[in-house]
Amino acid sequence: MLSKKSLLMFAVAIMGTSGRSMAQGQDSLVPERSEELAMSLEQLFRTAEEHNTSIKCFQSALEEAEAGIKAAKAEQLPDATASLSFSYLGGGWISDRDLKNAVGIHIPHYGSNLAVQASWAVYTGGAIRSGIRLSQLTSDMAHANAHENRQHVRMLLTGHYLQLHNLKNQERVFDENIALTETLIELTKKRQSEGAALKNDITRYELQLEQLKLGRTQVQNQAKITNHQLVTALGIEEDISILPTEAFEKETDEIEAESNWQQAATYNAPALKLAQLGIEMSKQKERLEKSTCRPTVALIAEEHLDGPITVEIPNLNKNLNYAFVGVGMKYRFGSLYKNSKRILQARIATETARHQQQAAIEGVENAVQAAYTDYQTTLTELETSKKSVELAQQNYSVISNRYQNGLALVTDMVDAANQRLDAQLALVNSRIKVLFNYYNLKYITGTL
Repeated sequence: MLSKKSLLMFAVAIMGTSGRSMAQGQDSLVPERSEELAMSLEQLFRTAEEHNTSIKCFQSALEEAEAGIKAAKAEQLPDATASLSFSYLGGGWISDRDLKNAVGIHIPHYGSNLAVQASWAVYTGGAIRSGIRLSQLTSDMAHANAHENRQHVRMLLTGHYLQLHNLKNQERVFDENIALTETLIELTKKRQSEGAALKNDITRYELQLEQLKLGRTQVQNQAKITNHQLVTALGIEEDISILPTEAFEKETDEIEAESNWQQAATYNAPALKLAQLGIEMSKQKERLEKSTCRPTVALIAEEHLDGPITVEIPNLNKNLNYAFVGVGMKYRFGSLYKNSKRILQARIATETARHQQQAAIEGVENAVQAAYTDYQTTLTELETSKKSVELAQQNYSVISNRYQNGLALVTDMVDAANQRLDAQLALVNSRIKVLFNYYNLKYITGTL
């Protein structure tokens, strides 16, 4: 889930671009984009599926996990081996039991052995079955990790996309205020020529105009930085400029109840899926350890071709062929006292996994509740910002009318314009905060 640090960084990035609290201006940070590409948020997600490096990495992990399942199932198949050896036999001798009366005997010097062996495990105490199930759970874990990573990538893209959308809206606000200020400058110059305004009044407006242009430049440069981060996360060419096309109205028209979000998290949150899979994997590892305390039974078949025959005296320089089939059973008595500690360890690991699941459930529940509350808060903030813009516009209209009639000072006009600018930028930020918290809810619940 999105950490508090990530949320704070995004909030700082959003608020840090407002016209009244920006840092000193600077020249363009990156070259002008050679190509513009209009994209919706859903198009961004599809592009990331094809090009994002992190998503590709997890796709490779999925393929590896699927190969692991096939390898585990292959353990059910019969096992066959063949061996061939050649040897040189030296001379031999025989003697009495007290090593007296030794007599040399002739042994054919060149020996050979050909053996073909086949076995098929019909009972392994559940080891093969547990191994297959463990590999399947490993695959499920890989899918859950891939889903979690995909959600993380999408939230990262959403954050950049929303910030870019926010910066474009801020740029529009600055453009509108710049155009209005330029009109006021012309109007004031006309009034000065008529003796109704002072040169200082024009200077104040020109100073305000420069501040507005500075704010617009800072917003444009920040948009270039954000665009670069966005295309890097997408894994596409860096000379492309993304143009947000999402309207976003439909996403926040109606917000579901918190209980619905909690239920969605129960079924989709990656943290809960991983916790449940952790319990199941621990159980399988426990069964795997227990299987070592059980006997193994296998069907076996062998065929041998050996020569010379040295068990006869005199030796026979001939080949001996023999074959057999049967049932073999093997039991490791040492597992009774060696594996008990491993079984206990596996049992404790399962209990630990259950505690981790409970902690994950509580963590997700708290995260959903906090995100839902933050969303409700930003909705209230949005309504407040709308009202502030309305009041700031009314105040500006009143002051402007008084100024044109010579009843207000130019400082009053500048203050009213700044208040309106602040309110407009705050409204832009509030709208993006609402969207960010909405998508953060989807991210936490695993439904983004």
